[in-house]
Amino acid sequence: MCTVCGCGEAPVFIDGREISHEEAHRLGLAHSHGHEHGHEHEHTHSHDHDHAHPHDHAHDEQHHYGLGAAGVSVPGISQTRLIEIETGILAKNDALAVSNRRVLNALGALAVNLVSSPGSGKTTLLCRTIEMLGDQPLAVIEGDQQTTNDADRIRATGARALQVNTGKGCHLDADMVGRAMDTLHPRPGSILFIENVGNLVCPASFDLGEDAKVAILSVTEGEDKPLKYPDMFTAAKLAILNKTDLAPHCDADLDAYEANLRRVNPEIEVIRLSARTGEGMDLWLGWLRAHLAQKAL
Repeated sequence: MCTVCGCGEAPVFIDGREISHEEAHRLGLAHSHGHEHGHEHEHTHSHDHDHAHPHDHAHDEQHHYGLGAAGVSVPGISQTRLIEIETGILAKNDALAVSNRRVLNALGALAVNLVSSPGSGKTTLLCRTIEMLGDQPLAVIEGDQQTTNDADRIRATGARALQVNTGKGCHLDADMVGRAMDTLHPRPGSILFIENVGNLVCPASFDLGEDAKVAILSVTEGEDKPLKYPDMFTAAKLAILNKTDLAPHCDADLDAYEANLRRVNPEIEVIRLSARTGEGMDLWLGWLRAHLAQKAL
């Protein structure tokens, strides 16, 4: 179970290869077991008892499910137990992330974890970035619940890419990335792009061994997006305000976007760009090259 969103963890597929339940047990990975006895489990709660429910609150009253000690609510599990589960999951993940980071540091390779909502333009930006980087050694790990569509788009640029399908999982974790690295064998001095599953919640909590999380935010998503999903933008080192060419058509206030980003993370860097027109791409490429150079020091 992901204690951030409460979702179950399905078997993981790496370029079409399913990890078995036995292997998942051996590695200590969270996963789900199917029922083979041919029926569904449905739980209904009927109110046949004759008493009134004193719900006299106003209709505009808010319901907060993230105010407990665990910061999340899962039916039937106490806040204390949720904290224990989360601590165990993240401890295993963090240990694997340390291993990933050690390998990348030894190679002098820069790892960038691209995170965003679905439809922010991650893959289009990544394809344009690869084309503009020219002969820079790089590799891409693509995370999606299903299909190889994005990995196919990346490979069409000539770059090496490996698809990780997470099934019902809503994020990549350090084990998935480590296995993908074992297959890709990043070259010394290369850039490893990790395109995470489109989700602004769970990926914020999982260290993959990357040097930086880069949050991509489309101008079509609303200026208050950083305020609604503060954990992700707090965890990110850089925010890319993408699709700036559409700003005049959707009355987007770019200054308001930046102000809200810095309300949740005063240290965050912001680059405004359009992957379609190329505006701001030089700043993004400069950011990548500067951080890659730091790895060589």
